Amino acid sequence: MALHAKAKAEAGYRFYALYDKIYREDVLAHAYAQCRSNRGAPGVDRQDFAEVEAYGAQKWLGELALALRQETYRPDPIRRVFIPKANGKLRPLGISTLRDRVCMTAAMLVLEPIFEADLPPEQYAYRAGRNAQQAAIEVDERLHRGQTDVVDADLADYFGSIPHADLMLSLARRIVDRRVLHLIRMWLECPVEETDDRGRQKRTTEARDSRRGIPQGSPISPLLANVYMRRFVLAWKKLGLQRSLGSRIVTYADDLVILCKRGKAEEALLKLREIMSKLKLTVNEEKTRICKVPEGEFDFLGFTFGRMYSATTGQARWA
Repeated sequence: MALHAKAKAEAGYRFYALYDKIYREDVLAHAYAQCRSNRGAPGVDRQDFAEVEAYGAQKWLGELALALRQETYRPDPIRRVFIPKANGKLRPLGISTLRDRVCMTAAMLVLEPIFEADLPPEQYAYRAGRNAQQAAIEVDERLHRGQTDVVDADLADYFGSIPHADLMLSLARRIVDRRVLHLIRMWLECPVEETDDRGRQKRTTEARDSRRGIPQGSPISPLLANVYMRRFVLAWKKLGLQRSLGSRIVTYADDLVILCKRGKAEEALLKLREIMSKLKLTVNEEKTRICKVPEGEFDFLGFTFGRMYSATTGQARWA
């Protein structure tokens, strides 16, 4: 709470002594308990919580703390699995080892209060006290206020496209501690291990080689995704588009809609493309469209918004 209060009170303050907080005994213990409650599959070393507790959780955490303190800690490769999506396609999921998950969670516990102070109200994902239902309620309220021209946007592989250098600049705006930045860079550049069609293990260094992407499934990825999406929201406001287009952005991770006053959605879509291009992100043109409510409808976070019909006139309306 002290970190959050400091960050909230001083927008330009940069934090310099954070690394030692990550390996503090109470922080690592909290991180371990959080990871244990989330369960999750083992990483490349196949170590699970039962094995850790048979060895002695306190001893195991002590060894992790020592490695961090002596700066000898190195993350293991990420085990990649593919999860079926509703549309029949597969979504890649990165599974870190328990040791790395605990370390990432400890870092998240220290860093999240700082960056939470900076996140704008347009962002709803992965934040305490905010959820998808609240995002949907805001969309509903905006439609009722007359912001009925909507850009229903989709980003192509948002998590896998985030450029490391630009993300690190966003983090360094608040963090001076080079050891924390080095820790995050190591996680970003982790090799990935997966099983091919013949059952053979294959290891790649695509993230390090391309200098892009954050692994979906790691404890710190939601925070990093929010920090980078903040750049888009701030750029939109800095260009005066909220006022000139009568627009409001509502985002939930990489789900994004822009609600505009009548006749402004086309310009909003052009500006979306321009800003995302500067952020080195790509708008998925096949899935991005303009919807004019109540004539049309769109889906957002599992909710459908749009066409309803008057029982008396039979005309489409928004209600």
